[in-house]
Amino acid sequence: MEFDILKYRTMVENATASGPAMTLAADPRITPLGRFMRRWKLDELPQLFNVLRGEMSLVGPRPLPLAHWQLFCGRSDARSTLSMRPGITGAATLQFLNEEKLLASLPVERLSEIYRDGIMPMKFSVDGEYMARATFASDLRLLLTTALSIFRHASRVPNVQIHQNLLERGTVTPPREPEATFRDINRRQDVPRAGATSGTR
Repeated sequence: MEFDILKYRTMVENATASGPAMTLAADPRITPLGRFMRRWKLDELPQLFNVLRGEMSLVGPRPLPLAHWQLFCGRSDARSTLSMRPGITGAATLQFLNEEKLLASLPVERLSEIYRDGIMPMKFSVDGEYMARATFASDLRLLLTTALSIFRHASRVPNVQIHQNLLERGTVTPPREPEATFRDINRRQDVPRAGATSGTR
């Protein structure tokens, strides 16, 4: 179902024309007030009206922009998740609570590719597994955990673990060891080995 998701604006006007669709940590397009609101997720509060109108639920996969939905709706790993009613928070939302910091640590030139081929499939998997066994009690626990995580500014899954999952999927490559310079090699040769002495007695 296509609908307009309600949020407080936290970025400068025409932000999409001056940068990537994804928002990164310390993104210069975010206004000072917007940064405060995003830190405490206050920009999401208007979505309660989406819930009252029956367009969203409190718990469920996050709604996608239309372009992203059209990109993934034909994929088998995403079809069941995209057929569910979207929510204000969900299992993947909780695990990727620090997504802006995660995105800022990835290579900018491959950001869209990594998001499409690595991060989004991980989100579909997490949400799909949760929704398949969700109960009223588990939804209440997830809502409470989300609220506590926001106040602690902590995600349930550290970014280093998400990075490891992306490495295992082959979406990102491990950083290369820096090559030794001529100066480094000379410096190593100048360091006496254990038990060695310099000069004469």
